[in-house]
Amino acid sequence: MNPDQFQKNSMYIETPEDGGKNFDDDGRAKRTGTWVTASAHIITAVIGSGVLSLAWAIAQMGWVAGPAVLFAFSFITYFTSTLLADCYRSPDPVHGKRNYTYSDVVRSVLGGRRFQLCGLAQYINLVGVTIGYTITASISMVAVKRSNCFHKHGHHDKCYTSNNPFMILFACIQIVLSQIPNFHKLSWLSIVAAIMSFAYSSIGLGLSIAKVAGGSGEHVRTTLTGVEVGVDVTGSEKVWRTFQAIGDIAFAYAFSNVLIEIQDTLKSGPPENKVMKRASLIGILTTTLFYVLCGLLGYAAFGNDAPGNFLTGFGFYEPFWLIDFANVCIAVHLVGAYQVFCQPIFGFVENWSKERWSNSQFVSGEHAVNLPLCGTYHVNFFRVVWRTTYVIITALIAMMFPFFNDFLGLIGSLSFWPLTVYFPIEMYIKQSKMQRFSFTWTWLKILSWACLIVSIISAAGSIQGLALDLKRYQPFKPQQ
Repeated sequence: MNPDQFQKNSMYIETPEDGGKNFDDDGRAKRTGTWVTASAHIITAVIGSGVLSLAWAIAQMGWVAGPAVLFAFSFITYFTSTLLADCYRSPDPVHGKRNYTYSDVVRSVLGGRRFQLCGLAQYINLVGVTIGYTITASISMVAVKRSNCFHKHGHHDKCYTSNNPFMILFACIQIVLSQIPNFHKLSWLSIVAAIMSFAYSSIGLGLSIAKVAGGSGEHVRTTLTGVEVGVDVTGSEKVWRTFQAIGDIAFAYAFSNVLIEIQDTLKSGPPENKVMKRASLIGILTTTLFYVLCGLLGYAAFGNDAPGNFLTGFGFYEPFWLIDFANVCIAVHLVGAYQVFCQPIFGFVENWSKERWSNSQFVSGEHAVNLPLCGTYHVNFFRVVWRTTYVIITALIAMMFPFFNDFLGLIGSLSFWPLTVYFPIEMYIKQSKMQRFSFTWTWLKILSWACLIVSIISAAGSIQGLALDLKRYQPFKPQQ
């Protein structure tokens, strides 16, 4: 996230003794990635907690508009990812200089103030996601406790459970994990998180199929236009919820800021941009199919009463142990995912602080501590204070706004347009030296402006939803 620091730390390579056979044109060890590995990375990056809200989003728009919006976001994401693939090398997409991160590309192609705006958009997205993950993890842990309560005491029991103790527990775990200085080396945690993500998504999909096929006897209302005005919601609620649902779908596709890092793993032949376009097509097609299945089958299972997190809709009935397992998978996944998103924030603040107060022992000093069974651990007092403070603040914000759908919608609407649409289009126009007001230039600009308008109205819907939820919020009742 801090390109200058990143390049200082990683670009210095000693002259290889083998004449460069095992090194790429930039002096780094030869990359070995293929379209298969890149597709897998994309699928892993995309399928996450965003899938949990898709049944609710489809319920707000119905059988026609819901899938149409899903496919529209899928197409736009694929199209802009192909533009981004041509910007990995600059100024030439095949033989130009490599850029290692999304920020590197923006700085290399656009530079100046837009590079700063890119950094701001990325960090807002990262902070928002860590808050959202705290909310999501607590909802899943509450669902486990409530399902066990219902199983033990019967469904007549109210089994009220507050989210706050679970947010505190999640924050305590993150405070400990955040003290690991080089968390990226614990790749096993990312692998576990990816497995958990597929596990809970697949369980939710399977339970939806079982509920639809089994016909539990309860009447499920589904309509072509989603929740009905005068029956489920008022006219204004229908409009605001539709806007918020668009934000939820945008969040499910907000992964463009990792595409350059994935492209940087590809071997040089054939050209990386061609391989990445193929990988993007496969990855986005696979995840869209998965999203459509989860969204549509979730809507078919619950109808217009689809819950914000569709796994909690099954969570209080049999087989309770399977639901418990799925919700535990969500919590485990988010323990690792939280660290993936907060580590760039930690690194940026710590590198900036070391440059700003280079002579401060509090900021720069490392103190060796011997830990039983773990060897020597180097403690930096600034790192301990800053990271602990960050986790506590995100947990407090999550306690103030424990509303899953509204928060996901807000994050999605704020990050989708700048990171997925605006910067890829602007960089492609600049790098290809496209003539102003040409046909292609014009429709690319129209697409960008249209996506900006969609992002603004979805953000407005999410903010309005947050305001309404805050009025109704009772802190000792479960938020779902």
